[in-house]
Amino acid sequence: MLDANMTQQLKQYLGNLREPIELVASLDDSAKSAQTRELLEEIAALHDMVSASFDGTDARKPSFVIRRASDAEKWVRFAGLPMGHEFTSLVLALLWAGGHPPKVEQEVLDQIAALEGDYNFEMYFSLSCHNCPDVVQALTLMALFNSRVTATLIEGGSFQDEVDSRNVMAVPATFLNGEMFASGKMGVEEILQKLDGNASARAAAKIADKEPFEVLVVGGGPAGAAASVYTARKGFATGIAAERFGGQVLDTMGIENFISVPYTEGPKLAAQLEAHVGEYDIDVMNLQKAERLIPAEQKGGYHEVVLDNGASLFARAVVISTGARWRNLGVPGEFEYRNRGVAYCPHCDGPLFKGKRVAVIGGGNSGVEAAIDLAGIVGHVTLIEFDSALRADQVLQDKLRSMPNVDILVSAQTTEILGDGERVSGLVYKDRSTGIDKTVELEGVFVQIGLVPNTEWLKDSGIELSKFGEVVIDEKAATSIDGVFAAGDCTTVPYKQIIIAMGEGSKAALSAFDYLIRNAAPQEFAEAAE
Repeated sequence: MLDANMTQQLKQYLGNLREPIELVASLDDSAKSAQTRELLEEIAALHDMVSASFDGTDARKPSFVIRRASDAEKWVRFAGLPMGHEFTSLVLALLWAGGHPPKVEQEVLDQIAALEGDYNFEMYFSLSCHNCPDVVQALTLMALFNSRVTATLIEGGSFQDEVDSRNVMAVPATFLNGEMFASGKMGVEEILQKLDGNASARAAAKIADKEPFEVLVVGGGPAGAAASVYTARKGFATGIAAERFGGQVLDTMGIENFISVPYTEGPKLAAQLEAHVGEYDIDVMNLQKAERLIPAEQKGGYHEVVLDNGASLFARAVVISTGARWRNLGVPGEFEYRNRGVAYCPHCDGPLFKGKRVAVIGGGNSGVEAAIDLAGIVGHVTLIEFDSALRADQVLQDKLRSMPNVDILVSAQTTEILGDGERVSGLVYKDRSTGIDKTVELEGVFVQIGLVPNTEWLKDSGIELSKFGEVVIDEKAATSIDGVFAAGDCTTVPYKQIIIAMGEGSKAALSAFDYLIRNAAPQEFAEAAE
């Protein structure tokens, strides 16, 4: 199961074990059970603190438990083979069960240990999903640090009947005590926030005690990370308030146009951004959503950013870098069947539609790339484009047209997504050349029609927005309010690209530096806040 490189890496990691661990498998006569046995035997052979047994009685086969030999009440179960993107999750589970400390704040571990009640998590992942490892690792951590939390992590492709019976049509999909808990990517802090009703209030109280920043960056994507590094390097007290550090990069699969790096993946790049920011004295406040901006002219020299938990942050200068999100179709059925056939990530959810009929809405690069990717997995792909021609690069169009299980519809306006009450069954589109409505029968719809800037929170701030909702900026990244700058996909800068966002974030930071050195610091904060 493990190639020479993986074997060597795993052997090196297992050298960090501090106490014995047990692998207990539940198997049957299937080929996947044979592969599971082979994998566990290979792992056990790499270190004398690892033992493997095959007498488990769990109903899911193949599956195996990882547990500390000295505390069998704390365990995590993998159902199916955790390879691909989940191999790292397997390694971390082995290390944490063996006493190697996780790279997590002690405050988070204390919060896990303090959870009261019984939490039985079941989570479905796919091996091609780049969003799933965060959830897998978060639940693994919780299960191995609190005996009242259990986590069963299920590779959906190995349990297709179970996936179908529970209507799992998007991953990551997390169930708690048999009921749907969440769909989509979550880190451990987000899960704890959902479980611990007092978490938001504690976070708000902690933020309320902070002194004002010289520069506050709102948003933690490539633009925000770049801006914070630049201002911190100038010696300014810098904070980042991010709803999700890493931003949309976390949802990006292959990145092949980041100059000097031939290939990387979004989660890896996001981790590198976080590590780079961590090299400086930057106050990173994750899971903090901005709700309102009150300009300095109303606050005695300090801009105020009000968060959705009720707390406020103050700063002499603000850099807005809240990015963008996937645009919705806005047609009947889209919301009702989201995660029940309507999806937005072909890499994550494509394997759940193996052999089925799907549509991709959008003929730009994202849509055509999604259709190409899906065509190798699903039974049939129908690409639907509103315009009279595809807008993707010609090389992508040529590739798509060469695939035998793809139909391309242009001048087609999607007007409704159909379903049977449980899942998607088709869609209706209008042929714009004839005005006739037509129906396509299918089981999945992947929406790839561009981005919407995350700027709703600015509408009453006095910040000038374009007709598309983008923050209007000048050549120095300045907005219509003195001391407030903006960068990245939430702005009017053309071409929404990671590398451009980083450059714009750097520019915004340098403009903030220029603003701060040319303007005197406001009066004492206590007086200004009165």
